[in-house]
This record gives sequence, structure tokens and C-alpha cells, in this order.
Amino acid sequence: MPVAAERTPAPRTPRRRPAPRLAAREEPAIRAHSLWPYALIAPAIGGMLYLLVYPLVRAVLISFQDFRLRQLISGDAKFVGLRNYRTLLADPRFWEVVHRTFLFMAINVVLIMVIATLVALMVERLRRVGRTVVLCSLVLAWAMPVVAATTVFQWLFHSEFGIVNWALTSLGFDSFDRYPWFANGTAAFAILVTLIVWQSVPFAAITLYSALTTVPPELYESARLDGAGAGRIFRSVTFPMLRPIFLLVFSLEVIWTFKAFVQIWVMTRGGPGDATTILPVYAVQTALSSQRYDLGSAASMITVVLMSGVLVLYFRQMFRQEDEIR
Repeated sequence: MPVAAERTPAPRTPRRRPAPRLAAREEPAIRAHSLWPYALIAPAIGGMLYLLVYPLVRAVLISFQDFRLRQLISGDAKFVGLRNYRTLLADPRFWEVVHRTFLFMAINVVLIMVIATLVALMVERLRRVGRTVVLCSLVLAWAMPVVAATTVFQWLFHSEFGIVNWALTSLGFDSFDRYPWFANGTAAFAILVTLIVWQSVPFAAITLYSALTTVPPELYESARLDGAGAGRIFRSVTFPMLRPIFLLVFSLEVIWTFKAFVQIWVMTRGGPGDATTILPVYAVQTALSSQRYDLGSAASMITVVLMSGVLVLYFRQMFRQEDEIR
């Protein structure tokens, strides 16, 4: 008889021991430990929602209401839809203010970016002592409070006691004796541009200089060996490497100049006439002078939309250029 083949027994898979169950006391402790980070950031999130989101939502609601002084006291504002926006868009003065706002923003941002880039490149080439002096000066200028800096500029260009008139008169320009700078619309506009640029350049220059320190020196050496000059090195090496930082600084400066309210309000209150009135100043003037808080809120919302539109268009252009390069 044939002998049956011996069957090898199949290997037994070891049984997994069930994970030991946590004690009833440990489960709440672990749950509380996982929620502890959220509890730590909850006050910051709550404060941000209350200080940023709530005013924005409230302003949006007011822009769709008939909200004047009586409604501010009684609180019985009625919704009027887009009536406030139609009133603003039909006002010729509003469009003059919009045009002036974009002109003010364009001049300031171009000057800030150009001067800040030149300052950053200069600081990079200075020795340690000179670099420290320049950076400390930039930090001190940047740290000066806005109202204090605006007051200093007011005294600098004071018609009777200002040092600018005294210096120009001493140089032989007798026409500037007691010259009223803030009574001339173009002069007041130029003074405000100078003030905004002076306050904004330190932050932009320090940020760009910090980014310049991250560029590998080998790239500069290779470009010089290929015969590239300073302008060619900046266009082909520095700017492509620092494009995200330039994008960030540009967007921040657009926001900064678009909402430059304190300097204008303290120095000229939008005058003389409307020579220095931009959208934030126009919104406050509309809300306070005629007590039309609904129109002021609508003007503020249009300001936010226009500012966001400028940033979106710039971002799209930058991203399109990056895609073409790739």
C-alpha cells in the first residue's frame, strides 16, 4: 500500500494580544491633554474675532442700512439694499477721491520699493560698523509713533517757525519766506507722500536686506565671471531669488498706503479742499460731517474691495510670470 505523504502542520500565527484598555481615570486625562493647546490659543482667536471680524461684519451690515445719528441712538435701522452704494457711485466727488487714492498709492509704493531696494543693496555692501549704524537708524525711524512723526513734519513745514522755510530763505529763495505749505494742495500732497515714504522705507529696507543675506555668494561670483554687471546681476540673480519677498513687501506697502488715514487726518484733514482726501479720509468725513454712517461704511467696503482687487491683479501677474519662466 502506498504510504501517505506526511503533512507538515501549518504554522500557527501568533494571536495578537488585545491592547490593554486604559484605565477609566486615564481617558479623561488624555482627552484634556489633547484639548489643552486649543484652550491656550482660544483667547487669541476670540480677541481676533472680536477686534477684526466683528467690526468688518458690522460695517457690512451698516452699509446696507439707513444708519444715521437717530438710528445710532435708537437702533432701529432699516435695510435699504444697495441704495448707499448707488448714492456713492453716482457722486462725482467720490470718483475724484478714487482717482486720487490710486495716484497716491502708486506714487508711494513705487518710491518705497525703489528706495528700500537701493538702501538694502547699500547696507549689504557696507562694513560691519556702517551696516550697524544704518540698521539702527532705520529701526529708530520705523519705531517712531505715527502721530509723533506727523507732528514733527508739521513743524518742519510750518509757515512761520518751520526749519524748511528758514533753510530755503537762508539759501536765497526769498519767495519761501513764511510760505504756507499746507495751503497749497500740490505742496501738501507732496509733503504727505514724503512722510509716508519716510515711515515705510525702514521696514521694507530691513526686510529686503534680510532676504539678501540668504542669497548664496556663489551665484554672484558666477555671474561676475560671466561678465554680468550690477544691473544684470540684480535682474538675473537677486530679483528672481527674492521674488516672494518682493511680492510680500509690495502687498504690505499697498495695504499701508491705501489705509494711510492717521497721517492725513492729523496733518491736513483732507485739505486744502480735497487735495489730500483719499478713500479712508473720505469715509470718515462722510460719516462724521454729515452723520451718514451708512455712506461712510459703504465707502469703507468699496475701499476694501478696491485694495483687494489691486492685490489680486498683482498676484495673478506675478504667478503668470513665474509659470512662463518655468
